[in-house]
Amino acid sequence: MIIIDTALKKRALENNPIKVAIIGTGVMGHGIINQITRYTPGIIIAASYNRTLNKAIKVYNKVGINYIIADNVNDLDKAISNNTSVITQNIDAICKSQKIDLIIEVTGTIEFAAQTIIKAFNNNKHVLSFNAEIEATLGPILKHKASKAGVMYSVADGDQPAVTLNLYRFVKSMGFKPLLCGNIKGLQDRYRNPTTQKSFAAQWDMTPDMVTSFADGTKISFEQACIANALGMKVATRGMLGYNTNKHVDEIMNLYDINQLNKLGGVVDYVVGAKPGPGVFIYASIEDSFSKKYLKYVKMGEGPLYCFYAPYHLLFFEIANSICRMIDFKDDILSAKNGISVEVVATTKVDLKKGDIIDGLGGYKTYGLCENYNQSKKENLLPMGLAEGCKVLRDISKDQVISYDDIELPANRFSNMLRSEQDKLNLFNK
Repeated sequence: MIIIDTALKKRALENNPIKVAIIGTGVMGHGIINQITRYTPGIIIAASYNRTLNKAIKVYNKVGINYIIADNVNDLDKAISNNTSVITQNIDAICKSQKIDLIIEVTGTIEFAAQTIIKAFNNNKHVLSFNAEIEATLGPILKHKASKAGVMYSVADGDQPAVTLNLYRFVKSMGFKPLLCGNIKGLQDRYRNPTTQKSFAAQWDMTPDMVTSFADGTKISFEQACIANALGMKVATRGMLGYNTNKHVDEIMNLYDINQLNKLGGVVDYVVGAKPGPGVFIYASIEDSFSKKYLKYVKMGEGPLYCFYAPYHLLFFEIANSICRMIDFKDDILSAKNGISVEVVATTKVDLKKGDIIDGLGGYKTYGLCENYNQSKKENLLPMGLAEGCKVLRDISKDQVISYDDIELPANRFSNMLRSEQDKLNLFNK
């Protein structure tokens, strides 16, 4: 952060800001716009896309941004050149603009986000994603296509995956061998739905389906799959171990078998109810006897596992770090460089009947579970990120994983084609 804030102050002094476009002005997009505009020198919001203009306009008015509404690339570029931000419903104008350095995708969608990201790559645009859902589903093929296009693609700081990877890099740089990347949850109930979560969602200006995906375990499955795929890690069992405890994470290392962690090459997991929550943690080992002696001296314990943790993740507050890391330092915050090693598989929340159409993430019909990709491939399991809109071909009882054989995919869907290409290219960690 010390290097980043210096770099951004230099940009501000030289009147050379990084120009970013925000795709999606929901609560997270609003937060990014607010954080950059009010508190971050050296970066400006050049443009924003939202399918509902009024929603974006309300955000801009609340933050206090001078803007115009434009529907073509020429007007957009002219406005940005005149230091005026643009609100548009034309995603192509943003992707084609010559005045935008980086696109931030924050819709939480799969199909729309996939189309947008590929359009951005095709127009030589870097993409920063705040979208664990698409990363866990299509991250390897997106990384592959970004590399072919000569642009950068990464998941952003602020959400648990990148916070964990920052901690991982810190731990590894000191000579430790990270063996477990963990996530701390306050609650998990597989059967929550948009009706049960409606009032809570309203308190935080979030959609009920978004909040449902947090509560039913789908979101944490996507997050941990992102980490696994960035590092080539596995899960110890389908759905992860997911221990419930009210202890601190540095008091529960005995729950894990270090031999199993080593055999799997490291695992991702989560705990419910542990301290400090919310946050992330890493269990790591080290062989050096001198290091072990002084780890004991600094009260890190006897080993063989040592605990490191970050007691928070700061959402959009950290986004500026990612923008500067990518543009000024060419730093890959998080991406599936190792291909896919952990899949999030669709699992029935209720009994499904032949002819049912599966609803979206955080809905009434499915939740996501992490499974090692080699096992998912063996059983031909349906990725959670592709479940929406699928037609059920046979009755499936509650709490069963869904296979491709159980459903019919929506015809001509772009994300299906990308996923098929990803599978054919064997973009998985062997």
